[in-house]
Amino acid sequence: MTARLAANVMHFARLLRRAGLPVGPAETIAAQQALELIDLGDRGQARSALRTAMVHRHEHQEVFDQAFTLFWRDPTAAKQAAAMALLEGGKQKPPERAPPASRRVAEAFAAPRERKPQAGDEPPRFDAVLTTSDQERLQKMDFEAMGAAEISAAKAEIRRLRLQLDLRRTRRTRSDPAGPAMDLRGTIRASLRQGGEILEIARRRRQTRPPPLVVLCDISGSMSRYAQILLHFLHAVANDRDRVSVFLFGTRLSNITRQLRHRDPEVAFQMVAHVVPDWSGGTRIGETLAEFNRVWGRRVLGQGAVVLLVTDGLDRDGAKGLAESMDRLHRSCSRLVWLNPLLRWDGFEPRSQGIRAMLPYVDEFRPVHNLASLRGLVELLSRPAGPRGGMAGGVSPRGIIAGASLAGG
Repeated sequence: MTARLAANVMHFARLLRRAGLPVGPAETIAAQQALELIDLGDRGQARSALRTAMVHRHEHQEVFDQAFTLFWRDPTAAKQAAAMALLEGGKQKPPERAPPASRRVAEAFAAPRERKPQAGDEPPRFDAVLTTSDQERLQKMDFEAMGAAEISAAKAEIRRLRLQLDLRRTRRTRSDPAGPAMDLRGTIRASLRQGGEILEIARRRRQTRPPPLVVLCDISGSMSRYAQILLHFLHAVANDRDRVSVFLFGTRLSNITRQLRHRDPEVAFQMVAHVVPDWSGGTRIGETLAEFNRVWGRRVLGQGAVVLLVTDGLDRDGAKGLAESMDRLHRSCSRLVWLNPLLRWDGFEPRSQGIRAMLPYVDEFRPVHNLASLRGLVELLSRPAGPRGGMAGGVSPRGIIAGASLAGG
């Protein structure tokens, strides 16, 4: 192999690393050795050889294909494209949607190189008097007020959050020499190995396991910006733990649990876009909650499930059937947490019929409008839950209802 081709393989490996693929020196050496065993004039063989040596997971293949097409360009492709453009004339083609991995590869390919400091350069000086850090400002910035750069940084912070639900005791038991319960069956089984002599009493202990997590997220027009960012949090949670079910609702209910299981977030969101037809539309909270209780309640709300309801409570049908659906949902789970971005306002009052109908059946009422509120939610769910009806954090629904009644009366 020529030195120039070996250098190109090394640069290609660096491009894959910037795009998020775990490519190290071992994969780079294996790729160089694989190219020595094939016909370099065959582009298909070269692609297959590099993919076999550098890709270890199925979800990374799309990123690799985009990077290969962008890095190993055909020298005659530009001339062929110009000739085809002349033949086609002035025909207009409909715009094609870029593949999910193309943006990541394009950003990695165009990553700026760091400038090495020169001998005469002076270290930069910053005036930090009466200023706040960018990290602190990002934590308190509202999702709706963020620009493209802030949203990108917020998504990176969200992917680092880890949700650890408090453990619950189950009906299953496991062997434990120091367990509180005696295991009669295990004791007799052990005695048979000793000719019927009981030499030791076997004991067992109840197993503990995190409860299932069910998320119902509103994707109507008033919630679209918050839902888009919260999907990154839900994707990280769905790939970090088991027994997580995610549903989106607007005018209808959509189960996206299977789509969010994909490791690559861009591919997962592309799959979600294909199965959710009512993004940024209206909201029918009562109707969609009734459908969830009827179709999915018995499947996903067992074993002390925790439910996160993400909505602003603005229902286009008013409060029709909403109280009954919330009552059944509240009785089917062990903990119902309502996340409402409208709580970011200090003077929030439940004036709409939908909010007033939902509040009596909520265990905890919390805001969800910035990174700080998300971190507070993670800390809340990681602590053991107290008796139902007691507030471990957030705003008391009963206090809001009482305050609204006094203000109205």
